[in-house]
Amino acid sequence: MPILSNSQYFSLAAIALSVILLKRCLSRKKSIGIMNVPSPKSFSWVAGNFRQVFNPAAWGFHEFLAREYGSVVRIHGPFGTNHIYTFDPEAMYHVLLKEANVFEESDGFIEGNRLIFGGGLLGSLGYDHRRQRKMLNPVFSVAHMRDMTPTFFEVTHKLENALGKQLQNGSRTQQIDILSWMGRTALEIIGQAGLGYSFDPLSDEESAHPYSQMIKELFPALMRVQFWRINILPRVVWIGTPHFRRFVVNILPWKDLHHIRDMVDYMWDVAEGIYENKKHAFDKGDELVAQQIGRGKDIISLLMRENMKALNEDKLRDTEVISQMNTFIFAAMDTTSSAMARLLDLLSRHPDVQEKLRQEINEAKHQNGGQDLSYDELNALAYLDAVCRETFRLFPPVSTNVRVAHRDAVVPLQKPVIGLDGTEMHEVIVPKGTTVLMSIVNANRNPELWGKDAKEWKPERWLSPLPDALVNARIPGIYSHLMTFIGGGRSCIGFKFSELEMKVVISTLVEKFIFSPSIEESEISWQMNIVAAPFIGRDEHPQLPINISLVN
Repeated sequence: MPILSNSQYFSLAAIALSVILLKRCLSRKKSIGIMNVPSPKSFSWVAGNFRQVFNPAAWGFHEFLAREYGSVVRIHGPFGTNHIYTFDPEAMYHVLLKEANVFEESDGFIEGNRLIFGGGLLGSLGYDHRRQRKMLNPVFSVAHMRDMTPTFFEVTHKLENALGKQLQNGSRTQQIDILSWMGRTALEIIGQAGLGYSFDPLSDEESAHPYSQMIKELFPALMRVQFWRINILPRVVWIGTPHFRRFVVNILPWKDLHHIRDMVDYMWDVAEGIYENKKHAFDKGDELVAQQIGRGKDIISLLMRENMKALNEDKLRDTEVISQMNTFIFAAMDTTSSAMARLLDLLSRHPDVQEKLRQEINEAKHQNGGQDLSYDELNALAYLDAVCRETFRLFPPVSTNVRVAHRDAVVPLQKPVIGLDGTEMHEVIVPKGTTVLMSIVNANRNPELWGKDAKEWKPERWLSPLPDALVNARIPGIYSHLMTFIGGGRSCIGFKFSELEMKVVISTLVEKFIFSPSIEESEISWQMNIVAAPFIGRDEHPQLPINISLVN
């Protein structure tokens, strides 16, 4: 046997060490790679698990993912792709905040929103989005919310009077469609406070503006074409001219597509008309602007003034301002009205909570001489705040948020997941192009953070210190450890507007009316559309009947 020299021994040792290190690196890469993350069965190569995640009855599948796989799971996307589904706090923090420049909105989301709302906040990326948001931030400040509070009450009192008239003309208890009235109220509030325009006198059921019903039908229709909107639209939206694409839409024998086309056309016509009237008023001077609804303090008037002061490179184009108007109407009306209708339905089924809330409101009104509460007085009502927060927590209007990795990334996990190879994964390699679905509803209901009663509606949980596990989890949401309004640079800019609207409407109605169920809870089906909406049986139109009666 030949004798090896020292240099040869060192060479062999170096080779052996390199092999060991290489094997460990390869093993580590496998253990943290996306393909090592457990996943449910895919029922179709074309659709993967897409139709299970995105469909009106998807609540059960989302619960199944959380129960069986925990806070991180790989799901099968369309055409053989792999997605990451997560509500892990560290993963969401990484995606939404730490590496927000790596994880952007999906092409389907952006292109779909551009076609529906235009190039506003929901349809813009990068510099354009930051430029628009910078200009809009001042009009959603706390100071401006204080100024707008009287307008919110003014509109809500019209609703209060309309419901009171129904009771005066009929029986002591009246059934109403609370979803319709909440939609109309939210539309009028964003109309006056946001656009300086009145949509609806809120006098009776016949005076409803068609816009409110149209918006409620838009998102169920979009959900029915969700697969095509997210996966096919980005690949065909650039084909030909806009005129050619419109021609194709018109000749396709597709009822839902034509219905969406007509609703979007109507929405744009209304917004353009409002904008042209405001431009005319601005051309005539501040005196005419002050005579308009909103007295020139509405969001769009303030935005137009800021736009006049901005440098050329920061100015918003006319189409961008109109796009913001479309965006505001959707965000302030559909999502908030859904949350308010849900809250009133919950109060009707929890009379003890309703009565406790009524007592708090009556005491506050008595202390200020029966006048409408100010912004600060409203926010000082601890139980009203708890009821609103708990509703936003358990029943967020939007259930899922999506991002796409624009380059390879490593996403850390707060809670390790056991990979298919049996190893403990503390992070996941996410290849470029991977879709990351963040579950808002599961993040808000995570029992490991919120406790064993996480799936119960309990406003009292907000009147005591929150669990340490939740406080220390670093949830990246901008509101009360919740993901309801998302987090990071694309968080909901109008969340204070939404919160104020809910508090004004709920406090006013609960003071005067008693709410009780008109039908069994089991008959109501809340669909997981783009915005959650209630349906009765097989009805094609969302509605939520509820009984009301006068307190005195």
